[in-house]
Amino acid sequence: MPVRVGILLPAREQAMMGDYAAAPLLDFARRVEQYAFDSIWTGDSLTARPRLDPFVVLSAVGAVTSTVRLGTAALTPVLRHPLVGATMAAALDQVCDSRLVLGLGAGFPIPESEEEFAAVGVPFSGRAGRLDETAALWRQAWRTGDVPAEFTGKHVHTKGLDRLPKPHRPGGPPLWLAGSDTPGVMKRVARHYDGWLPFLPSAEQYGSAWQRIERLRAESGRPAGAIVPALYATLTVQHDEARAKAELEDYTQRYYGRSLETMSAIQAYGWGNAEQCAGWLSDYVRAGARHIVIRIGSLDPGRQLKEIAETVLPALRRTTATGTGGGSRS
Repeated sequence: MPVRVGILLPAREQAMMGDYAAAPLLDFARRVEQYAFDSIWTGDSLTARPRLDPFVVLSAVGAVTSTVRLGTAALTPVLRHPLVGATMAAALDQVCDSRLVLGLGAGFPIPESEEEFAAVGVPFSGRAGRLDETAALWRQAWRTGDVPAEFTGKHVHTKGLDRLPKPHRPGGPPLWLAGSDTPGVMKRVARHYDGWLPFLPSAEQYGSAWQRIERLRAESGRPAGAIVPALYATLTVQHDEARAKAELEDYTQRYYGRSLETMSAIQAYGWGNAEQCAGWLSDYVRAGARHIVIRIGSLDPGRQLKEIAETVLPALRRTTATGTGGGSRS
């Protein structure tokens, strides 16, 4: 499985600055494709960390690009009625000609997320089971041929699936689980999902979890290669390491209201010059990661995109081919 590298659109970063314009995001997406990245991603939130709707944004991105894959990192499906979500995802897949990948999240356990769920009338408890049922419902709705019209689960009961529009890709876009390395997440990935999109803070932790997922995948009878091992990582690239760390500290404080030290204990953060960042990410590639989703840890990410494309991108692809590379967090 070759390594692929994608970039997260700065939709949330723009919103943090009070800017909800779509044109800058589309210009950014065009640059990502021109720089030969493999994928473009965007996040999802209603009130916890607001930004433009991912389905609308990626539809526009799909119309101004032609080859790059499009993805959600991550979509929270249960914030929408499952029939609405199934229809929107199918329409988006039609727009982008099967280039869509859906990274799905259950909702991060923080007060802001609980408030967001309450705002749309969805219980926060049992959210993992709701997510799995929604994924199963979508797959049923997207099947071709004789599709059962009714879906009944513990959390979801709905009819009319046979009348919903179909995606461009037969069976629908791949569904990746955006989760950590807890036993429950690893079992769900191994049994039900097409990819795994964590943000684990160390390559060693990542490698151990991926080996466990692969064992569980084999035990469940799924074939080798059925699951894409991905990674969501945040990079801040500057020639001066101290300045890079300071910018990333400011970014995490503004984004999460928490320090870099706190966030880097639970998420993957790298900083320094481009070579240092490439070496840090290469450790994840050697640990098994094959699709890296990079969030640029800056409120002005455009100025770092070119350097990431010229240095980090080829280094990661070279790591897969040669097994070379190396580095530390910073």
